[in-house]
Amino acid sequence: MLFDSILGLFSVDMGIDLGTCNTLVCVKGEGIVLNEPSVVAVRKGTNQVLQDGNAVGLVAKEMLGKTPGSITAVRPMKDGVIADFDITEAMLGYFIRKVHGRRGFIRPRVVIAVPSGITAVEKRAVYGSAERAGARRVYLVDEPMAAGIGSGLPIAEARASMIVDIGGGTTEVAIMSLADISASESIRVAGDDMDEAIISHMKRTYNMQIGPQTSEALKIEIGSAAGLGEELSMDVRGRDMISGLPRKTVVSSEEIRESLREPISQIIDAVTHTLEQCEPELAADLVDVGIHLCGGGALLRGLDTVMADATGLSVCVVDDPLSCVARGTSVYLDNLSEWRDTLEADHDNM
Repeated sequence: MLFDSILGLFSVDMGIDLGTCNTLVCVKGEGIVLNEPSVVAVRKGTNQVLQDGNAVGLVAKEMLGKTPGSITAVRPMKDGVIADFDITEAMLGYFIRKVHGRRGFIRPRVVIAVPSGITAVEKRAVYGSAERAGARRVYLVDEPMAAGIGSGLPIAEARASMIVDIGGGTTEVAIMSLADISASESIRVAGDDMDEAIISHMKRTYNMQIGPQTSEALKIEIGSAAGLGEELSMDVRGRDMISGLPRKTVVSSEEIRESLREPISQIIDAVTHTLEQCEPELAADLVDVGIHLCGGGALLRGLDTVMADATGLSVCVVDDPLSCVARGTSVYLDNLSEWRDTLEADHDNM
């Protein structure tokens, strides 16, 4: 361990929020240095990454839905876990090389945030992919813990802190106290399911096929969980499912809100179920401190209001909700000497 700590002085150690939609990388002492989509462009039928292995992230996302028959733009993470091992390894390797560069000759130690509900097999997949991608040593931390730390919540104190992290593939709900999780629930319903709900609505209502980028734009621009003071509308372009020709139509925020009702209800159910598991004394704390929302889904208009109505607790969105998990992994990096034994014990139990 001492030798590993000495090597750490000469390597660019990094924390990674390996998300379904985006991957964020932070470096000790520098903060977040990379934020790119978790997308890879490969030659169809192979795992060969295009452009000499550089068609990853922002470059690859531009290709989504626009590739010729010989090229496929894929997202190797699904529901917060690895869906394609080889492509995830290539993506991780690209991000690690891009951040590490020539700043160190020693391979980096890496802290990776993973959903709290993933299996031991899925954890081993993340661990193995990161090692093969160039990490000297890999530590895994639960996303809710990283989110709580990155949000500045007092999770080490003897009182409750509650975080709801709505990402692309998973929603993580956790009540924490004394630097551990007291009650939690991890569901594979999140931002991607909201996008799919909008795509289904457009098919059902307008006989129009739209892509995931258009669906995401609709969610961001006019999506909401609660009624708006002034309802919005947006021009949507896609392919007519009957004629097969391109066309456009106008969609209102009311109908997008209705299409999002089901995934939002499932997220609210996960929150209430977690509260039902909570110890009475911790529940009493939450009456005062409330619930903290983070992740991309936290930015959906009115979600805090709907959740507050359903739970009777105050709900607030944390500062910079998109990066709090990555910031939390950075704090883990800063305290590896103190927390390493706990993280390694978790790995030994996989």
